[in-house]
Amino acid sequence: MIRVGLLTSSRADYGIYLPLLKAMKSDKDIDLKIIVFGTHLSKLHGYTLSQIEADGFKAFRKLESLLLGDTPNAVSSAYAITALKFSEFWENYHDEFDVVFALGDRFEMAAAVAASVPYQVKIAHLHGGETTLGAIDNIYRHSISLSSSLHFVSTEAFKKRLIQLLDDEQAEIFNVGSLSLENLVTMPLLTVHEFQQKWGIDLNIDTILVTVHPETVAFNLNEKYCREICLALEHLSVNYQIVITMPNADTAGIVFRLAFEKLGKHYTNIKLIENFGTESYFTCMKYSKLLIGNTSSGIVEAASFQKYVLNLGNRQKGRLAGENVIHLPFDSDQIERSAIDYSQKQFEGDNLYYKPNPSSSILRTLKETYANFS
Repeated sequence: MIRVGLLTSSRADYGIYLPLLKAMKSDKDIDLKIIVFGTHLSKLHGYTLSQIEADGFKAFRKLESLLLGDTPNAVSSAYAITALKFSEFWENYHDEFDVVFALGDRFEMAAAVAASVPYQVKIAHLHGGETTLGAIDNIYRHSISLSSSLHFVSTEAFKKRLIQLLDDEQAEIFNVGSLSLENLVTMPLLTVHEFQQKWGIDLNIDTILVTVHPETVAFNLNEKYCREICLALEHLSVNYQIVITMPNADTAGIVFRLAFEKLGKHYTNIKLIENFGTESYFTCMKYSKLLIGNTSSGIVEAASFQKYVLNLGNRQKGRLAGENVIHLPFDSDQIERSAIDYSQKQFEGDNLYYKPNPSSSILRTLKETYANFS
């Protein structure tokens, strides 16, 4: 039996992990232990540990380390505290795992992995090799990759980039496609009626889904960016229902959070959601006319729903993007005009990130390479 640990720090990585978690739970050769930390344990961010438990999983250990602030000092301090908490965790549990999965590019995830290095924990990294030039997450992602022994990437281009980063032609890197897209095949979504019963939002109305996070490289510009997106949403709310998912715990996230809360109070056609969960988020995306924001879900998943995406600013700059992704600056006029235009269109192309059954590919590879974990 392979003793597998899995690090999850946020609603975002958990939603991507979900098909893999289900596959591991049902595999008699896998002994799965889930380590929960980060915003999962924050009431401000919806306390999403409850979603993990509702899905039938339980936390092996819970580590609280997130600070409420979103200044550079708060993020840096939270990184340090997370590393400190995990230094104790790995001291006690490093020999209980044959391999530990980490996903993506969050600072909390990077801290947890960094603390594992002296203990020589075997890390398997999902979604390495990608680039987001508008977010400091880019640095965190690469640091996780450099600390990992096994890599599961989402495209061949990212595999090549990761080989360059690691400077190792023999590195254990496998292109399995995007794990999150398996949810679109295996997860039954809500009907419009079920969605309205659950959230009080009628998706029969022309809807624009908005997911905007702060830019963490040029974070001093976030107030300007926030004003521009809010002005555009005010104007668009005259003719569209606007559904905003609240920003994550990045530097300057509170700027957008407070502005969106103000919009929600003043405009009845603007709805705010703290945490949809994967099922409801994809349901909303399916029935919306358009996605606006700077989130990876616009880059990775939206094409599978034949949706156009207005990708704002530089947060996702560097990621491989399909023809459904329209790159725009944070300019209210351009956002408004483009939203009106592309909300009337349906994308007919393919999803660059799709490969069938990534969770099965990951488990098969894990079993084939398990002899290396000794």
